[in-house]
Amino acid sequence: MDATALVDALGEGPVLALGGLVVGAAFGFAAQRSRFCLRAAALEFFHGEVGQRVAVWLMAFATAVVWTQGFILLELLDVSEARQLAQRGSLSGAAIGGLMFGAGMVMTRGCASRLLVLSATGNLRALLSGLVMAVAAQSAMSGALAPLRETITGWWTIDGGSARDLLVVLGLGHGHALAFGLVWCAAAYVYAVKSRLPAASWFTASGVGGMVALGWLFTYTIAQSSFAVPHVTSITFTGPSADTLMVVLDRTRLVWDFDIGLVPGVFVGSLAGALLFREFALVGFRDAVGMRRYIAGAVLMGFGGMLAGGCAVGAGVSGGAIFALTAWVTLACIWAAAGVTDFLLDREVPVPAGAVPTAS
Repeated sequence: MDATALVDALGEGPVLALGGLVVGAAFGFAAQRSRFCLRAAALEFFHGEVGQRVAVWLMAFATAVVWTQGFILLELLDVSEARQLAQRGSLSGAAIGGLMFGAGMVMTRGCASRLLVLSATGNLRALLSGLVMAVAAQSAMSGALAPLRETITGWWTIDGGSARDLLVVLGLGHGHALAFGLVWCAAAYVYAVKSRLPAASWFTASGVGGMVALGWLFTYTIAQSSFAVPHVTSITFTGPSADTLMVVLDRTRLVWDFDIGLVPGVFVGSLAGALLFREFALVGFRDAVGMRRYIAGAVLMGFGGMLAGGCAVGAGVSGGAIFALTAWVTLACIWAAAGVTDFLLDREVPVPAGAVPTAS
């Protein structure tokens, strides 16, 4: 059964939701097994110990670029109608939102996707942080924080189309983008070998990136089979997490689309990985100080993700793979903020020689 027949039989919305569920489950399983995490990669980089965590993130990112750009060159995919490219964007939102998100993910010890994956493995800290993040994101989308988001977004905006396409801005083509991805794939492989990353880990890391590209391809294919307004998208978590929470609270708000299947899919895929490899374990907070830190970080991530128009995966990988200018700005700011926040909050202060360390 081709895409058109499937849409005719089930309807566009249910097909998109089913696709989101399948892509999300594969992403969740791959992310859980590879320990994919932008925060972990960023801290490893800023600590000067580039190794397995950087290799995993870079492998996922580069694979997403290669597959996505390959689909475009083969004329299987057209991302010109994707929100990150077609709609008017905000550079101020991308920069400030990225900085907030980067700081928040260090405070919660995981980005939006990592919190969802960890929640499925029994991590109650991640579960609470994810719920708070979703509430903050919903508030920024249409609640009390929406006016602040709209104000910051309006400080520096850019038109959709070529102005948001980094390849056009730089005068490059999709062949150059594919070559860029292949170079970083090679670099990721070198880091993986040098750090002795198990083959299973770099294979599943590439699966993370592959699912991002497959998300683009799937939603584009369904859009081509529908008479509705094209909605070409891929994996992202801030907005979908907020939407999923609202559906749980009020089922009348259910809208069948790719995003509504994505979050449950990632949870199921991660849970399957944890159970299959006996890694499911309940983990809670140690003290109230830690809880306050996680909650504050989750609020920063929720608001920052909506302000930036994407999270570490939505902007950093999905948006980066189609070379959306605002996505690259967000990604750069997430990395920068992660390094600064780690230095300010978690750096180890050297103990002078002969001093007696005090108990913390």
